[in-house]
Amino acid sequence: MTTQHDPFHPAVPAGAYDNLLAHALPRARAQKTWEPEDGPLPALFVSHGAPPTLDDPQWLDDLFTWSQSMPKPRAIVVVSAHWENAPLAISGAAAGTPLYYDFGGFHPRYYTLQYATPDATHLARRIAATLSDTTTVHHYADRGLDHGAFIPLMAMYPAADVPVVQLSMPSLDPEALLKLGQRLRQLRNEGILIIGSGFMTHSFAIMRNPALVGHTKAFDEWAADALSHGDIDALTDYRNKGPGVEVAHPTADHFVPLLLTLGAGSKLGAPATTAIDRLWFGNSIRSLQVA
Repeated sequence: MTTQHDPFHPAVPAGAYDNLLAHALPRARAQKTWEPEDGPLPALFVSHGAPPTLDDPQWLDDLFTWSQSMPKPRAIVVVSAHWENAPLAISGAAAGTPLYYDFGGFHPRYYTLQYATPDATHLARRIAATLSDTTTVHHYADRGLDHGAFIPLMAMYPAADVPVVQLSMPSLDPEALLKLGQRLRQLRNEGILIIGSGFMTHSFAIMRNPALVGHTKAFDEWAADALSHGDIDALTDYRNKGPGVEVAHPTADHFVPLLLTLGAGSKLGAPATTAIDRLWFGNSIRSLQVA
């Protein structure tokens, strides 16, 4: 099923987001915060969009409803498709670090959007301590959250009351992201939500030529089956095993954050649960969680 709303031509830019805030903010502020007795938070893979996400009411509602199905995290660490940096780097952690508007060609309003999260200095130090025994971790104090982080989080936690930092991808190698997720896994026991942010299929070709949709559907169905069986080997080797991959993922950046999420799961190879499942202009926005 595809969306019936056209987010590329909104009457009011980010108007759907304004509507979400009107009814979601009270619930977001009242959401129960994670406590140790809740057990480890899941790890998430979120298919994110650029600003048009904020003009798609169904997508916004799906993201918000998903976040409400679990306790509010004490902190969030996001690994986004839009930041590859080696050695590992952590984004700015100060309260209100300006966002990184890493997109172009949109209405001016999108470049004034704010998502002023609380101070995350403790979180940044906790992540560095978790990784620094084997990895040098740099801190880019002036780099704010990019759209792979702040766009979905604006919908999931619209009150902006959870500390957030972004962690770079050390490379686009699926094995490297899997291992990074495994290193971060323990943070889930502390109420820290781990999010890999990408896109289940990421094809501009399908948006130009809808006749190619068979490729993205085939890849999505293959990935969903592999995820339901916890087939890490197949997903790691997606470039050779995924049907339609040349169209569905001409580059690796939006798929490999999924491996970060799988690595952060409590048990490698455990099945993943789909939270959002639909097509958006021919691309799959399948999003999921692993326990």
